[in-house]
Amino acid sequence: MALDLVSENYSEDRGPVAPESAPIFPLTPPLNLAKSTNFTRGQPFDAYATMRESAPVMWHPIESSEGFWALTRYDDIRATNLDAKMFSSQKGGILMTYLDEARRHPLLHRAALDTMICLDPPHHFKLRREHMAYFTPGYVAELRKKVDIEVARLLDEAVKQGPVFDLVEKFSAQLPLFTLCEILGIPAADRSKIIAWMEMLELAQYTLEQEELGNIDPAQIMHFLTEVQALFDYGQYILKMRRIEPQNDLLSAIANVEIDGQRLPDEYLDGSWLLIVFAGNDTTRNSISGTMRLLTEFRDERAKLLNDSTLLPYMVNESIRMVSPVIYMRRTATENTEIRGQKISEGEKVLMYYGAANRDPLVFEDPDRFDITRSNAKDHLAFGIGPHVCLGQRVANMQLEASYREILKRFPNISWTGEQEIAPNSFTHSISKLMVDCG
Repeated sequence: MALDLVSENYSEDRGPVAPESAPIFPLTPPLNLAKSTNFTRGQPFDAYATMRESAPVMWHPIESSEGFWALTRYDDIRATNLDAKMFSSQKGGILMTYLDEARRHPLLHRAALDTMICLDPPHHFKLRREHMAYFTPGYVAELRKKVDIEVARLLDEAVKQGPVFDLVEKFSAQLPLFTLCEILGIPAADRSKIIAWMEMLELAQYTLEQEELGNIDPAQIMHFLTEVQALFDYGQYILKMRRIEPQNDLLSAIANVEIDGQRLPDEYLDGSWLLIVFAGNDTTRNSISGTMRLLTEFRDERAKLLNDSTLLPYMVNESIRMVSPVIYMRRTATENTEIRGQKISEGEKVLMYYGAANRDPLVFEDPDRFDITRSNAKDHLAFGIGPHVCLGQRVANMQLEASYREILKRFPNISWTGEQEIAPNSFTHSISKLMVDCG
């Protein structure tokens, strides 16, 4: 199969409103997982626990649209991630739904499908291989030197306004942006645009939901549409410039890669750009912010860390397990199959809830406790596993370790004040504000 206008190779995203086989775990969803506003107080860990116990493979209907099977057990989610042949990323993409055709933003919809994360083997690996040079241990070690300098600079700036500040605005949104732009080769003058686009993407689901309900000012919709176009215009511009004048950066690698003897079509450049902007910023930012909450709520664990800095790498794994910044990933069954005795028909959607897997008591003892000495914390599934395991996980771990080593060195008593804002987003745990007191 040639890589040519990849979205044309996807089947229509028209799964069944009701499952072909009756659910063997008859549970009414304890929460509407398709509604973005249900995630503004954090991930619904209590709902996950109910689902894990009573309906580990639960049918979740969506009004006037296709329902899906929700997985909440660690072993089921791990196995589904590993079986790319049975559970496809390419057949319909990795999101819960791509909205009804009338509600879709044409650029966002197409770009969300035309991307590496929505490819199955062999094309997924062919494209992934071109990214790998920028995520090796050696490259990350060199990048760490720049990150350490930026961490110190950001903290110097943050405290200039006083001991209480918004960690997201002053630090956790800024550091991943800096790191991503260093990898990509984005000019410093353009970097502030990325944060604005990142915030827009986090609110895209909510914006389109509110538009359908008539609850949003038309001027806001026009602004949203304008910014989406600006996002893709910039991506096309900078990637095409890298084709003319390649540099030693990831953007040049993406712009000039050839699959089956062909360069990526413009449509796929849009998809690559969208994935980079979202995945490269969002998960690390929210892990940093979420970790601050944990260190405030579990002060005994903070004390252990202050007394023994060698525990920091273990704390990073445990904090990622607890935060689980990516809420879910979707797959589509390529043929009739079963999970835990539940029959699943070809074409039905399967959603893997990583936050549920990472608090499965069958795998993680006392899973709701933040324990920086937990022996198996590194077994979390927050980065996925198998063919689609997160390519940037080394970079993410490096940034978290660098951040909290310096933060706790400077401000050992820094605490979350209890004030936060979480964006309405059912795909990522998006912390948009988190006030801290470093006094």
